[in-house]
Amino acid sequence: MLFIVGFCSLISMCKKGDEPTSIAGVNIENPITLNNENEQILNHYAITIGYNKETYLPNWVAYLMTRERCSGEFERENKFSPDPLVADPVLHEDYTNNPYKMDRGHMAPAASMKWNETAMKESFYTSNICPQNRSLNRDNWADIEAFVRDVTWKYDSVYVVTGPIVSSDPLYMGKTHNIAIPDAFYKVLLRKGKTNWTTLAFLCKNEAGDRPILTYVTTIDEVEKLSGIDFFHSLPDEVEEEIESQDNISQWTL
Repeated sequence: MLFIVGFCSLISMCKKGDEPTSIAGVNIENPITLNNENEQILNHYAITIGYNKETYLPNWVAYLMTRERCSGEFERENKFSPDPLVADPVLHEDYTNNPYKMDRGHMAPAASMKWNETAMKESFYTSNICPQNRSLNRDNWADIEAFVRDVTWKYDSVYVVTGPIVSSDPLYMGKTHNIAIPDAFYKVLLRKGKTNWTTLAFLCKNEAGDRPILTYVTTIDEVEKLSGIDFFHSLPDEVEEEIESQDNISQWTL
């Protein structure tokens, strides 16, 4: 655990797809970036983004998945669009014909936003994407996204935080902005069981991979160390310390 804040009594997790979720009056899925001098918090309808104005990437994207949100009728957007909350947003063409052949990799996936038209639109904001290896984006990363939807169907409500890991000296790309190319990506999950909270974390290098997604499982402590982000800090300290130091995969069976 990287950062400790006070904790008040827990309140119940919501079940409906359009209701706010909180613990002690705060959104439990929203983390804290410890070095946040370049971060702008973008509060959208379905997702919250900690946007880095220096790397032109999200530090993190947080959202709630519920069983009701796992399906819907709203189709994918055809084009990525600038985030209206960002003063100098990345443009669609920043990713076009880039020399590293990187995909526009969603952090909050479009396939998890079919439940609402606004949610789908927000998933295509350029603040929600990163340069991502094409094979990773279309294979293992997509498999992890599908896993999140599958466990949500089973457990009903899952808090998700996802984003890039950027080195101190990254490569850059972009036609109108110097967009940092991440070294890796993480996705961390939290859910409430009958008697306890449990977490799960994935960490993927930004490279092609064709292997079982469980080989990407790590601990939240490891992701915090690499990212400088404190996840699920509003849980009781003793709970957070215990569940974030373990991989907990046995508690996320399908």
